Amino acid sequence: MVLGGLFEANGYHSAAWLLASAQDNAATDVDYFRRIIQQAEAGKLDFFFLADTPAARTENLDFWTRSPLYMNMMEPITLLAALAGSTKHIGLGATASTSFYEPYNIARLFGSLDHISHGRAAWNVVTTANDYAARNFGLDRLPPHDRRYEKASECLEIVQALWDTWEDDAFIFDKANARMFDPEKFHVLDHKGEFFRVYGGLNMRRSPQGQPVIFQAGASEAGKEFAARTAEVVFGTGATLAEAQAFYSDLKGRMARYGRSQDSLKVLSGVSIVVGESEEAAREKWAKWQATVPIEVGLMYLKTDLETDLSDLPLDEPVPEHRIPERSNFHQVYFNEIVGLIRKGLTLREICRQYNRSKVIFYGTPSGVADQMEEWVSKGGSDGFMMALPVLPESLTDITEKVVPELQRRGLFRKEYEGTTLRENLGLARPENRHVKK
Repeated sequence: MVLGGLFEANGYHSAAWLLASAQDNAATDVDYFRRIIQQAEAGKLDFFFLADTPAARTENLDFWTRSPLYMNMMEPITLLAALAGSTKHIGLGATASTSFYEPYNIARLFGSLDHISHGRAAWNVVTTANDYAARNFGLDRLPPHDRRYEKASECLEIVQALWDTWEDDAFIFDKANARMFDPEKFHVLDHKGEFFRVYGGLNMRRSPQGQPVIFQAGASEAGKEFAARTAEVVFGTGATLAEAQAFYSDLKGRMARYGRSQDSLKVLSGVSIVVGESEEAAREKWAKWQATVPIEVGLMYLKTDLETDLSDLPLDEPVPEHRIPERSNFHQVYFNEIVGLIRKGLTLREICRQYNRSKVIFYGTPSGVADQMEEWVSKGGSDGFMMALPVLPESLTDITEKVVPELQRRGLFRKEYEGTTLRENLGLARPENRHVKK
């Protein structure tokens, strides 16, 4: 199975930074991240992934100070470039938004990261889902959801074309004849589209992977169609195995109309793993973390993801259904989760405690967690897992030193990396240059 990690400085649980074990300056300490990624590589994880948004929150700061996700972080591609030299095998993935980056910049940044890491780069193609970012780039709010995906599709098309500017053997370094490259193997892109105009070529030879691996996440119809056509790794959704199976079969079933085989796409279920001496002990660990989170934080996340403020309502009464907005312009899967909790008749306080942004949580002993992971993969729910590490370094230690050895013992996970590039380790083909005649 494929195992990747989603890393935030102290961990993704809202209480992670509050724990006594948390390092206060971790978010901007490159040496801290070096220790974390080396631990992940020692556990043979496929990739180390950094999510991002190009914005800080600019309002309700008394709330955001209690749960400061994205409020203090380094630019992820720069950080991954710094970490590349401290590792040899683990993939390096990061988010870059098609709404706010020019395609040429994306192509150059990730092409450089692929060279620096000797073929381990991955780009997570996102459209951004908050208006804080929009206002940093001269907009009052984000364009409509489906419109952002139309722009993303064109951006990705340009980026991949730029990555094919040079054929693999274009640079010949013929010193005797003073010819560094073969001009016939350089290909100018002339793109005139709805959102972008690009005439030129990438001033960098083709990267070790040919093209960095394309990651994508999206539960909407537009997101799934985009992924079926373009993605190589998708962060799947589904709070239950049945929901994960439905997403998996739906997404892979769309690929044939784009001439793609199902093996060319890996679907990874998002999951948090909590290990204990028993399942009860693991659940108690999670409950202890949850109890540390101020109720205001829960209300803040509901406001962000439901796109409406519920803080005027009584905490210990059910939320009236008429307070549900008609639709979401941000994260559709988060929106749907909150709506489901409201329709169960839970009180607002209960919703705040239970809402976890659609993360599946596997609780148990190392063997019990491995049982759940094996079931999801063997029964067609996923090809592996995108693990959101709740508390660092504790959660990573539990995975690499307890869960991974159990998976290896069962023959479900590698004992050594298969290759030197991320594509090799994921079992993905190296793309042929589009300009080479077959």
